[in-house]
Amino acid sequence: MSNEQSLTHRALNTTVIVAALGYFVDIYDLILFGVVRKPSLQAIGLQPQEIFDKGISLLNWQMAGMMLGGIVWGILGDKRGRLSILFFTILLYSVANIANAYVHDYTQYVVLRFIAGFGLAGELGLGITLVSEIMSTKNRGYGTTIVGGVGVLGAVLAYFVTQWFNWQSAYIVGGVLGLALLVLRILVKESGMFNKIKSASAGRGQFYKIFTNRKRLLKYFYCICLGLPVWYIIGLLVNFSSEFAQKVFHIDGEIIAGKAIMLHYIGASIGSLLWGVISQLLHSRRKALMIAMYSMVMIAGVYFSSFGMSADAFYTIILLLGITQGYWTVFITVASEQFGTNLRATVTTTVPNFVRGSFIGVSALFSLLKTTQLGMWNAAILVGVISIGLGFLALYKLQDTYNKDLDYIEE
Repeated sequence: MSNEQSLTHRALNTTVIVAALGYFVDIYDLILFGVVRKPSLQAIGLQPQEIFDKGISLLNWQMAGMMLGGIVWGILGDKRGRLSILFFTILLYSVANIANAYVHDYTQYVVLRFIAGFGLAGELGLGITLVSEIMSTKNRGYGTTIVGGVGVLGAVLAYFVTQWFNWQSAYIVGGVLGLALLVLRILVKESGMFNKIKSASAGRGQFYKIFTNRKRLLKYFYCICLGLPVWYIIGLLVNFSSEFAQKVFHIDGEIIAGKAIMLHYIGASIGSLLWGVISQLLHSRRKALMIAMYSMVMIAGVYFSSFGMSADAFYTIILLLGITQGYWTVFITVASEQFGTNLRATVTTTVPNFVRGSFIGVSALFSLLKTTQLGMWNAAILVGVISIGLGFLALYKLQDTYNKDLDYIEE
């Protein structure tokens, strides 16, 4: 199959639609724990004073599963094919989600969140890799934008499902959605670029190759740093917004974590479309990311100045933060476009999961600092300065990959 035959000029095609639905299920499950954190931990017998710290610990276990899964599924995606490995990942996290509805203690919860994270790790990276490789250089940005814009709405469904059903049923719904997606995957074809190098001696999926070349290693490191601000915002400021609202800002009215997450991801859906389209119109990923990140800094500044605000005003800030961090899809597209076909799935799958896994370090640093004289407010700001600062450094260092030809291999 020639390069021209394997590429499409239609932004809305079967692969894009199925990848978007896959990311939808990914985000549903990823965010679901944040929404059901309090009721589910109360149901298995945890005391109110334990819920904050145990909630961070559980999220860390899920992120650890995603980091490990990102490596495994990324390597296999380059060795065996993007499409076939997706079937295994979907099946694994679907079964783990259904089983999660029947946990009776904290240890069981930890094990199943780790397994679900491990399975979920392959969904977004492999989906974006497929979309990037089957679309023309001119239009692939629109394809990945659709994936992001539709996908993040999974968080909105997670919120409403928890309003209609109890937390156990919400996990079962996530598992059933995954199994339904497994059927839809039958409609998707393998990447033509991957098929081209399938029989070639191209060192497919050799993760260690990233570390044997200084230029490649730095590029990989910068790709991870570019996404750090997003999970600082989501993991800390949004997931634990109710605690910040009550203990730090003394917001006038109750802030419900599930509602905050839902509004934040409505903003993220708008942001995914906004920054993706801007990157296409400006013919530059870097310029779109720069605008998004400066906007994030400004809105984060308002967040940390929200003392005594009304609940509605605080919710609005969280929604605006979602719009700014909607650059996530552009960031993953940039990571995918930085590397050759023989390492592309490995990179595109590991990078976002290492970013998600970075929350382990973010939460550990925050937990350490907040017990000092700094307190929660100063600790969160300091962690944010480090995270966002690394993001700007990466943006400065990485190549602008708009319109880059992806049909090549890493030697």
